[in-house]
Amino acid sequence: MKSRSFLLSWYCLLLLFLGADAWGQPLPIPAPPSLSAKAYLLQDFATGRVLAESQADERIEPASITKLMTAYVVFKELKQGRIHLADEVLISEKAWRTGGSRTFIEVNTRVPVETLIKGMIIQSGNDASVALAEHVGGTEEIFAALMNQQAQLLGMTGSHFVNSTGLPHSNHYMTARDIATLGRAIIRDFPKYYSWYSEQAFTYNGITQYNRNLLLRRDSSVDGFKTGHTNSAGYCLASSAMRDGMRLIAVVMGTGSPKIRAQESLALLNYGFRFYDTRSIYAAKEAVTKVRVWQGANKDLPLGLVDDLSVTLQRGRWEELSSSLRVQNTITAPVTEGQNLGIVTVNLGDKVLLKRPLVALTAVPEGSWWQRLIDWILSFFA
Repeated sequence: MKSRSFLLSWYCLLLLFLGADAWGQPLPIPAPPSLSAKAYLLQDFATGRVLAESQADERIEPASITKLMTAYVVFKELKQGRIHLADEVLISEKAWRTGGSRTFIEVNTRVPVETLIKGMIIQSGNDASVALAEHVGGTEEIFAALMNQQAQLLGMTGSHFVNSTGLPHSNHYMTARDIATLGRAIIRDFPKYYSWYSEQAFTYNGITQYNRNLLLRRDSSVDGFKTGHTNSAGYCLASSAMRDGMRLIAVVMGTGSPKIRAQESLALLNYGFRFYDTRSIYAAKEAVTKVRVWQGANKDLPLGLVDDLSVTLQRGRWEELSSSLRVQNTITAPVTEGQNLGIVTVNLGDKVLLKRPLVALTAVPEGSWWQRLIDWILSFFA
């Protein structure tokens, strides 16, 4: 009896060491770190799940984090072919005179769009930002209207822009949640240009300036985004990191120094990577199941999801995850590609975590009269 009790005690200790209680359940994760910031948010990129937040919907002066939206609008113009990286931009006196951080472009010179983008992203050049805004919108005021339109399209309901730089204005603000939304959109929509956010230095006009995102030099998993600072906004940082296939976005607003904003951002990222995990459940456009189609040119129809389906969970809870499919009882041709024919349900234990439409991955036209006749007869025996 004593031997059995001794073994049971060691078994319980082993479970605790492995992160489970005596009943085999995962231990509760600790609360997120307490940050000295006006607002913050930590979000998984793939699923959008928020892992930590404080005052994330408070409207705050974003300083140069504004340039994420400036970049998004410019990237969209590039993607749609309305401007090009090699375009020569005539530098106005307004752009040249804009105060704050600078790329040191000269008035009445012509500078390529690509150079201005790098000056804006890497050096946080206000002059480069204004030059780009004028090139796209004609004036910075019109460009700000484009920024607000794009914010609405992305669902950024707590943001408003009056300039392309983030220089202080009473009606210029963003929320930490909106900044994370914008960061996800940049990575998702413009992966080709996102790599510029990881560049640590840029030289223009004989002047080399270094990226103010200290995390780029402290943690190799960090590959973006943008810093911001004014006296009224404090020190802000939107950052993103990828570890073992999981990407997180951290937004920290209104800290006391460049060192603190880097420390607090890294604390958030480390917390997310340590206690959570994101995995792909189903890949977009890949067959989840196949179903019988009646009276069609083809009998088999693959069903799948329009977009990737990933889930973010506390580490140690993956064994509780399950999924189920519900498909329309009888499917008769014609079937169009993308037609909704069922539902995928993902459960965590006995709780429904999410549902997604199950759609036709290919079209199935009506079969010949002979195929339809045969299926009509077979349907009586199905």
